[in-house]
Amino acid sequence: MTLEQFFSENRKVAMGFSGGVDSSYLFYAGKKYGADVRAYFVKSAFQPQFELEDAKRLAEDIGAEITVLEMDVLSAEDVVSNPEDRCYYCKNRVFGLICARAAEDGYSTIIDGTNASDDAGDRPGFRALQEMEVRSPLRECGLMKNDVRRLSREAGLFTWNKPSYACLATRIPAGVRITEDKLRRVEGAEDVLRSMGFSDFRVRMRGNTGLIQMPACQMISAVRLAEEIRLGMAPYFSEVVLDLKGRNHE
Repeated sequence: MTLEQFFSENRKVAMGFSGGVDSSYLFYAGKKYGADVRAYFVKSAFQPQFELEDAKRLAEDIGAEITVLEMDVLSAEDVVSNPEDRCYYCKNRVFGLICARAAEDGYSTIIDGTNASDDAGDRPGFRALQEMEVRSPLRECGLMKNDVRRLSREAGLFTWNKPSYACLATRIPAGVRITEDKLRRVEGAEDVLRSMGFSDFRVRMRGNTGLIQMPACQMISAVRLAEEIRLGMAPYFSEVVLDLKGRNHE
């Protein structure tokens, strides 16, 4: 199956839209092939502001609109207690909200941007999507992450080389309770690195220490700018360390 075939068979769909590489291309493809695609961006304390800004920019670029849904994820005890399968409970809430709003808006088919590179076997979030019968057209059509980036570049989407991103909650170790303060500290620290030109990084919370993980090719710059990084992140972490193993992708 191709995306053109998928959207010719599914002319009216609602999608969970993050503004990332995959969902951005899926949104573009749906509009390109003439489908009625209603995109929902769920904003919670787990998403940094730049993700919403990117989502709005992409929608504007392709001449579409998005619906922003607010979700109070910090009131969900099964999420903030941060068990190993936290993502399962979070996805249930996110897509439960999308499904409910989509039904009100007259949409019964729900899609997301999972691609064929994603390993469904070890991700609790996929289990939640399967239980709610959310379809993943990129995955169904066999499109890998590299395919999506290539097609996005050919389409002129600014997201084509956007680094993969996981929500802020992934920076906090499983079993450690998630709070708004912890999320804002992580977001603030990552904003410091982003403003300095770094990309594709994470700042993991380890107590009062911020553990920076980034690609090996950026480490020399990080060492050179160590003092500026330390000072910039001081409002968020009393200590800052660089993980010399480099960043493992989620």
